[in-house]
Amino acid sequence: MIYLDLQVASEAAALPSEGDFQSWVDAALSSFRAEAELSIRIVDNDESQSLNLAYRGKDNPTNVLSFPFEAPEGLDFSEEEAEEIGNLLGDLIISAPVVAQEAEQQSKALSAHWAHMVVHGCLHLLGYDHIKDEDADVMEALERDILAGLGYTDPYQAID
Repeated sequence: MIYLDLQVASEAAALPSEGDFQSWVDAALSSFRAEAELSIRIVDNDESQSLNLAYRGKDNPTNVLSFPFEAPEGLDFSEEEAEEIGNLLGDLIISAPVVAQEAEQQSKALSAHWAHMVVHGCLHLLGYDHIKDEDADVMEALERDILAGLGYTDPYQAID
C-alpha cells in the first residue's frame, strides 16, 4: 500500500482533491514499490521560495521540491524497523501558484500539470534526476508513460 500524507498550506483555489493526489502517487510509484510512504505539502510562493533558497540556494519559488528520506547514521534498527524505514520515501513541496502559472503559460490543463508535478516529484524521491541529458531522457520517458497511463498527453509536447 502506498500511504500519502497530504498537507495543504495554501490559500490557492481549485486545488486537486486528495483522491487525485493519491491516484497520481499510486501511478508514479506502483511499478517501483508495493509499499511506500510520503508526504506532499501544497504551499504558496513564500514557503516555496524560502525552502528553495535554504536548500538549493535559489531565491525564487519553484514548482516542486523533493526531499528524499535519509535515515540518521549510527542508529541500530530491528529488521522490522528497518523495513518500515525503507518504505519512507520523503517529502514533496509543491507551490500551487507556480503550478497554476506554468499551466497557463504552457497552455496545459491545470489538472494535467498537477499530475505531472506529482509524478515528477515522486520519481525524484526514487532517485531519478534530470541533470545529465541521458538521465533526463530516462526520467522524461517514465513521466510520459506514467501520465499516459493516467490519460494525460505528453507533458513535454507543448514545451519542446
